[in-house]
Amino acid sequence: MTQIVPVRHLFGPGPCNPYPEATSALGLPLLGHLDPAFIARMDRACDGLRTLWGTENTRTLPLSGTGSAGMEAAFVNTMKPGDVAVIAVNGLFGERMCEVASRVGAEVVRVDHEYGTPIDAQRVADAHPNPTVIAGVHAETSTGVISDFAALGAIKGDALLIMDAVTSIGGMPVKVDEWGVDVAYAGTQKCIGVAPGLAPFTISDGAFARRVQKPQSWYLDLGLLGGYATGTSGGGRTYHHTAPVAMVASLEAGIDRILAEGLQDVTARHQAAGKALQDGLEEMGLKLFAAEGHRLPQLTTVYVPEGVDSAKVRSYLLERFNIEIGGGVGKFASTVWRIGLMGPNANPASVALILSALKEAIAKA
Repeated sequence: MTQIVPVRHLFGPGPCNPYPEATSALGLPLLGHLDPAFIARMDRACDGLRTLWGTENTRTLPLSGTGSAGMEAAFVNTMKPGDVAVIAVNGLFGERMCEVASRVGAEVVRVDHEYGTPIDAQRVADAHPNPTVIAGVHAETSTGVISDFAALGAIKGDALLIMDAVTSIGGMPVKVDEWGVDVAYAGTQKCIGVAPGLAPFTISDGAFARRVQKPQSWYLDLGLLGGYATGTSGGGRTYHHTAPVAMVASLEAGIDRILAEGLQDVTARHQAAGKALQDGLEEMGLKLFAAEGHRLPQLTTVYVPEGVDSAKVRSYLLERFNIEIGGGVGKFASTVWRIGLMGPNANPASVALILSALKEAIAKA
């Protein structure tokens, strides 16, 4: 018996509802992963990613895996046992960076920040005199905070700067080259508006020249991957793995959708939706979690009102309105909600729907 899949409003921290063009592309005729027509599609997707990343890096590609695969690739290709990684931690994904770097054998120097606050570049600079890598999260999904990566680029010195842009790419300005970012990774399932499954990735020529020649991960070896995805090994494309060809087609379509609207207009749409949501929540008497002036428009964090059961409200929204929102993380799991308006969901109708539904859920759950 075929199971009926409910149609949800995915207003949580991700995935979001995809752009219709991205969904339609999943049904295109399947191509082989070395078919010239597919290689042309991959090239177009990589070109589009360069625009979203704000970079001219040759090695800009979608890794076969989610954003976490991008995180792994960033560290296994840049760090050897004993290298020093200074990692700014202001949320769950900074924590995860520390875990991944430690598994590579790096000496991890944590620079802890209070959850809900942005990264302090000077504290990062003062943490170690000569690190191999400095890393942090541009848009921290767990807390709804944006951090200034241009400031980190200004203090990095000889270190490689790694940026997690999973929640920022496609929804707000990302300028890898201008900010001095050496390695960056993201995911498709948030502001890019494509289903989960690929990790947009970029690495500068300078960082690639300093890479670990034989990293502990064969699958995420950028030297091998570049020869397949971007043809940078010389002498044409080389087989590495069977790429998720339907996902690449969907990514190409999603990027085309964004660029057809205009990247600045897409950014403005996310900004407007986020501000309208945050203003509406405060008008309801709710308190926002992230520090004022550093709040993500595409992912809003808000305190659960005193005496309200977070899980019951989320269940009410799902059952009554087919709306998914996220809980907090760690010690804030039951005291914070995370509400995402990303990709096609960043629009006035979504704002009106979630505000009215949340108001009812708080009253009745």
